Amino acid sequence: MGYWFIKAVLSPLLRLFFRPSAFGLENVPSTGPAILAGNHNSFLDNFMIPLVVPRRVTYLAKSDYFTGTGVKGRLQAFFFRSAGQIPIDRSGGAASEAALRTGLRVLQEGGLLALYPEGTRSPDGRLYRGKTGVARMALEAGVPVIPVGLVGMFDVQPPGQMMPKPQRVSMTFGKPLDFSRYEGMEGDRFVLRSITDEIMYELMLLSGQEYVDQYATKAKADLEDARSAAREALVSDAPSARTSSPVRRAS
Repeated sequence: MGYWFIKAVLSPLLRLFFRPSAFGLENVPSTGPAILAGNHNSFLDNFMIPLVVPRRVTYLAKSDYFTGTGVKGRLQAFFFRSAGQIPIDRSGGAASEAALRTGLRVLQEGGLLALYPEGTRSPDGRLYRGKTGVARMALEAGVPVIPVGLVGMFDVQPPGQMMPKPQRVSMTFGKPLDFSRYEGMEGDRFVLRSITDEIMYELMLLSGQEYVDQYATKAKADLEDARSAAREALVSDAPSARTSSPVRRAS
């Protein structure tokens, strides 16, 4: 009930400010399990896909969104749960396996699961290398993957911008990708990489983004290192207060 209430409340506002266009919705099955795999440029991506898809869409969201304290924290947790998001630990290792099992449970129950193969938002609006979790989930569940290319989302809310900018956006749902030919090969890392690269190629075509063969997490780390180095250089090059201030002699 909470999901449809939140969708009813948010939909008019989102449509008013962003006037989303959706193409290829006929490629989304009306029933049965499937994975929606999208490019990820903005926090608002989480709300745009459910806005145009008539079925309930479930996301796997980082657990930080659900663990806040106080009134604000409880409201945030309620909001994300009502928006169809399930908390997961994204720290890696055993947590990644638990996240996989959570996603598989959604699919086994016949749900529509939305994922971002890049794993995190793009730092610069380009499309980055996909992680293989989506491929493994598709093979283990035996479900199709529907690529979703979102256009205009980076301009709406680039990294560091708190308030989104009203602007028209669009989404294109590609034809379902069938990987049943790889059934039983979810343990083969080369197969998983091949499937992932095929998904990312479709996303590149649908979104029109430049592709970068590097993980977005690595690109973000490199960007932060560069910023830190620039800040340190700025501090070290700045004259000290003693040398920059004129020395007054006693009269």
